[in-house]
Amino acid sequence: MSTFDLIDPEIESYCEAHTTAETDLLYRLNRQTHLQTINPRMASGQLQGQFLSLISKMIHPTRILEIGTFTGYSAICLAEGLTDDGILHTIEINEEYEDRIREFVAKSPDTNKIQLHIGDAKRIVPAMNEIWDLVFIDAEKTDYQEYYDIVFPQVRENGFILIDNTLWNSKVVHEVAHNDRDTQAILAFNDHVQQDPRVRNLLLPFRDGIMIIEKLQG
Repeated sequence: MSTFDLIDPEIESYCEAHTTAETDLLYRLNRQTHLQTINPRMASGQLQGQFLSLISKMIHPTRILEIGTFTGYSAICLAEGLTDDGILHTIEINEEYEDRIREFVAKSPDTNKIQLHIGDAKRIVPAMNEIWDLVFIDAEKTDYQEYYDIVFPQVRENGFILIDNTLWNSKVVHEVAHNDRDTQAILAFNDHVQQDPRVRNLLLPFRDGIMIIEKLQG
């Protein structure tokens, strides 16, 4: 998602000017996403892309799970930190994005480390025999709790889960409409994580909010 006015646009521009630039591949993917998709702000973009890349490089994971590929920007960034024998499994439910994802992943230097799955993560993930070092969830907001419950047993101790859009256009601090299921779901999810004794968590006010969760036990 985009910055959603969480920070002053001039500050955002300053941050972008003092952040490592996108690679040519990511620039072209971002531009094509903006030109050819209905919700281009769903792409991670320069700031979040660098954030995901750096987090991955700090953890140096062997197995990454991504739920919600969109056009592949975040997957390409996350894969940059994988070990030499590492694999990133990324799941996208919308088959309309498949060709674009495969086109750009094929051009990534980490193409052999990225495995795309088209389908429902709620069915795909339980069938995977993997232990995850890092999980990134950016998919249907009303399903966040279910995704969390599904992946949690497969995350290694001291592994990390990143959840995008946990401030949801700042709606989490305003009165919520009775029919706003997305905001209601995010509020409930954030409260659940905060009360979960098995984790340590940080809700980072970055872009549209990223919840960083470290699994401590269970």
